[in-house]
Amino acid sequence: MRSVKNQGRRSRFGLEHHGLTNLGEEFWNLPTPRLYEKIMVRGEGRLSHLGPITVRTGHHTGRSADDKFIVQESSTRKDINWGTINPPISEKYFDQLHARMAMHLQTHDIFVQDCFVGADPDYRLPIRVITQCAWHSLFARNMFLQATPRELANHVPEFTVINAPRFHASPSLDGTSSETFILINFKKRLVLIGGTSYAGEIKKAVFTIMNYLMPKQGVLPMHCSATSGRDEDTALFFGLSGTGKTTLASDAGRTLIGDDEHGWSDEGVFNFEGGCYAKLLHLSREREPEIYGATRRFGTILENVALDAATRQVDYDDAAFTENTRGSYHISAIPNASRSGLGCHPKTIIFLSADAFGVLPAIARLTRDQAIYHFLSGYTARVADTERGIKEPTPVFSACYGAPFMPLHPLRYAELLGKKLDRHGSQVWLINTGWTGGSCSTGKRIPLPLTRSMVRAVLDGSLDDVPTEQEAFFGLHVPLSCPGVSAETLNPRAAWRRKQEYDRQARRLAGMFAENFKQFAAKAGRAVQTSGPPGT
Repeated sequence: MRSVKNQGRRSRFGLEHHGLTNLGEEFWNLPTPRLYEKIMVRGEGRLSHLGPITVRTGHHTGRSADDKFIVQESSTRKDINWGTINPPISEKYFDQLHARMAMHLQTHDIFVQDCFVGADPDYRLPIRVITQCAWHSLFARNMFLQATPRELANHVPEFTVINAPRFHASPSLDGTSSETFILINFKKRLVLIGGTSYAGEIKKAVFTIMNYLMPKQGVLPMHCSATSGRDEDTALFFGLSGTGKTTLASDAGRTLIGDDEHGWSDEGVFNFEGGCYAKLLHLSREREPEIYGATRRFGTILENVALDAATRQVDYDDAAFTENTRGSYHISAIPNASRSGLGCHPKTIIFLSADAFGVLPAIARLTRDQAIYHFLSGYTARVADTERGIKEPTPVFSACYGAPFMPLHPLRYAELLGKKLDRHGSQVWLINTGWTGGSCSTGKRIPLPLTRSMVRAVLDGSLDDVPTEQEAFFGLHVPLSCPGVSAETLNPRAAWRRKQEYDRQARRLAGMFAENFKQFAAKAGRAVQTSGPPGT
């Protein structure tokens, strides 16, 4: 048996509390330079130009949604919204996987990061991330709130994540869907991840935990970015992947509160995380200078980004490994980022949708009930390549703009949002970052500078007194003018050459909205239900 060496600042709360014994070397809370050394020595990644670490995640280059389970036990049985998004797994299966994972890790080196989630001290959750790989430990250090040396000595985690990518489940034995698994046990306050090296599983498992715990304290957990202006006017940006949530929140003229996950309490908005996890495909200095700069520094992890072996230059346009290339960096890499992670109650809320059908208006003001309707709908559309190369839009409805991470029923979160809107009077807008003048096969993508102009007009109050016109298919209130934006862009039907084709596509998408909303209609209330497309 190897002698165990404890390296780094360690907590008095040992790993035996997690069922882990007879380990190899234990590396506790290593700082970034020491983690770099371990990554290089262990062959886990390569150093790239200017200092970022590049890593590969193997065959899993994104979340494995079908492999995530929540343990069904007495404390959660009545709370969880069980179903395809939150499938249950028994305590028996969890316990036997935990025992075998602990045996697998015996004599293996492990890395521990003790950190926190939640920038507001009143809601801060101490967590521990235990990993087989040094680069996953660096990921946790980037993404979560770092503890001080004094806090490390007395750190007692309320939730622990054990990530062992080289350990695989046996579906016939363990009740899983495949050899990959992400299991969340709220009773034992423990998450087990195996069979995947994709680091985003760690981040989203912790987000799921916060989405379960926070509503019980009156806090609305949100899948959104957040910024504040000079007058401390907080703005929230909701949106699914590819809608521009991270891009539009990266504005040199505003302070970045956080990139992706926040809570809205009775005191204001607070960031859950301490870092950013940005999509990098086609990243450029001109379009996204803040993110571009953050990915060219020591401490950043570049996940599945192409690297020239000779020059060590990266290529953000190369999707050879995956289109889901990612960069993990501490929020301090963004020059205008908030170090407190705190903001006031939001003055403005923006829902982002990349509408590939090309029929949603570029910008629309939402009523309170429309805001609840679109929050529950969580719509965007993706472009999928068919065998013949013809691109057709595929609608995506993800309740609360983050259904895979919401363990409670979506109406619980919508009810909280409604109460916050009633209390604070936040204005809510819908902005389409997708196509205009046609669908994704015939139209054109709304240029980013135009979208930025619309966001700027919303945030600086330029649209406060602009009259609106209610369009026919979705009942949305569209401004008649917007600085820097043409009338044709504002009126989606006018941008289409064939008006009848627009009407057909709009009616089709409106029908999809109505069909999706049937799952909420009975309990959402008539005011919200009738705030959807009137033409269906």
